[in-house]
Amino acid sequence: MHLTPSRLIAVGFLLVILAGAGLLMLPIASRGEPAGFLDALFTSTSATCVTGLVVRDTFTSWTVFGQLVILTLIQLGGLGFMTFITLTSMLLGKRLGLYDRKVLMQSAGNITLDGTAALIRKIIPFTFVFEFAGAALLSIRFIPEFGVLRGIYAAVFHAISAFCNAGFDLMGMRAPFSSLTAYVSDPLVSLTICMLIIIGGLGFLVWRDLVRFRWKRLQLHSKLVLTTSGILLLGGGLLFLGFEWNASMADLSIPEKLLASFFQAVTPRTAGFNTVDLSKLSDSGNLLTDFLMLIGGSPGSTAGGIKTTTLAVLVLSALASARGRMRVN
Repeated sequence: MHLTPSRLIAVGFLLVILAGAGLLMLPIASRGEPAGFLDALFTSTSATCVTGLVVRDTFTSWTVFGQLVILTLIQLGGLGFMTFITLTSMLLGKRLGLYDRKVLMQSAGNITLDGTAALIRKIIPFTFVFEFAGAALLSIRFIPEFGVLRGIYAAVFHAISAFCNAGFDLMGMRAPFSSLTAYVSDPLVSLTICMLIIIGGLGFLVWRDLVRFRWKRLQLHSKLVLTTSGILLLGGGLLFLGFEWNASMADLSIPEKLLASFFQAVTPRTAGFNTVDLSKLSDSGNLLTDFLMLIGGSPGSTAGGIKTTTLAVLVLSALASARGRMRVN
């Protein structure tokens, strides 16, 4: 049966999820009793779709093998499994046909067939550079805390999880389900995680555009993504600061509140980390979190949501309609 590019991507993701669930059900993947099908399927789906939702604490419930399975699913889901398959084919000397290019175009979020193969070749190196840089920065904090091997492992795991906007963490080594609350006042960890989330959420097309950066030469897509993302980060941070000043951030100093507010503006857009106790968020803070979660990241990125460009088009369309214009410029 010949599958359309969209169906092939959907079937591929389903197979990856089922394979991940099968591996997580193995006795070697769990600490104690092996995971049941539902727990394994939920975890595999959450990792592949980079949502960050968990029914088991990642560190205390899964062995290193299980954690590596989850990390692999995060990387595959964040970048798209078709990216890895295609890159492997390219390395083996296989030429891409029209069908292959259509699949890649949809998988990578490209809008034309032209330049799709070149974009794929750049995605992997870009990704590993950012993840390596993030891991190196996180190692500065984690190695003194957890030792060399565990510190490096934790740094790599969190760098990949943050860049892929997945939100899985290993901070169960401190306390189960604690996420990054121990680092609410730590600018090195908080800002490194934030930058990885932001870069991963911009999208592959924007990365390519920024490499040859000149604002006037940027594509309209990149301008919309960067402008909308900037407004959401700045506006979200200021709103969280106001909403949570005497709520979840009441016990923090002013510099810590500023750092925590920025972090909280970044992470809801599909990442899933937190540095403050989410159960203490005010009603306004919860509503703002829901709004940012709905928007998510940008097309062709590692993030989910309705996308920043969709929000921008909706807002610009509403403004044009209010001014009596038939078109959006």
